[in-house]
Amino acid sequence: MKKVILGFLGMAVLLSSCVSQKKYAELETKQKETQDLLNSATVKLNSCLEESATASAKLKTLQDQNDFLKANNQELINNMGNLTTLTAKGADNLEKSLESLQEKDLTIRKLQNAITRRDSVNLALVQSLKGVLGNLDDEDIQISVEKGVVFVSISDKLLFSSGSYNVTARAKEILGKVAQVVNNKPDFEFMVEGHTDDVPYRKNGAILDNWDLSVKRATSVVRILQNDYNVDPKRMTAAGRSEYIPLSQTDKAKNRRTRIVVLPKIDQFYSMIEEGMKDPAIND
Repeated sequence: MKKVILGFLGMAVLLSSCVSQKKYAELETKQKETQDLLNSATVKLNSCLEESATASAKLKTLQDQNDFLKANNQELINNMGNLTTLTAKGADNLEKSLESLQEKDLTIRKLQNAITRRDSVNLALVQSLKGVLGNLDDEDIQISVEKGVVFVSISDKLLFSSGSYNVTARAKEILGKVAQVVNNKPDFEFMVEGHTDDVPYRKNGAILDNWDLSVKRATSVVRILQNDYNVDPKRMTAAGRSEYIPLSQTDKAKNRRTRIVVLPKIDQFYSMIEEGMKDPAIND
């Protein structure tokens, strides 16, 4: 009977891990798609800036030519009866060039505004986290921004005992401060990632290996945030990364960590960038 019960418990843990991994994979794919769009938009933006500079130089030349034509218009009309038509055509082309430049500048500003707003949100979040966590001069807690995403990395020696997924009392205090920030920013979603080193985990009860351990550590942190600090569970994803994304090949302690990956309004920024990329003015 005990073996049957343990078997059902093992299946439940495995199914929970699979669901978390699937949800994590979907979010990671969406984040990659957003980053790819952002990279593409940046390339387009640089191209448009170069085109704008070239067009501005051409516009200055056309304006100088137009001024010259206007100053000498009457004399040229006396000598060449059809110059009036040519001058009118040149003025029309100049007007169209100005309109095209204005359209491109508007599209460039839209993309710049989207990127600036994202960076401003991330900067405000980092400042809020550093404010509640105090003057961080501790290699065990690190806050960084990478590719438009805010990461809070906490070493496992602060969070857990060796081989355990029970959160320490000191770690609960740190998680409480992080929860204070995320509760004040309800539009944010975030993932809690568990990472281990590559030392094989000795099977212990329901924990089979480093995959299981990393997932259990992530779910332990999520439960603390939900149950102790009232963070909305719909905003959180628990994910285990096991040993496969190490920070160091020589210092295993750096690889044993838990990361809180904050995703501020990914859908909003995705839509803004996608809308800008569809603007015909940037693709002319």
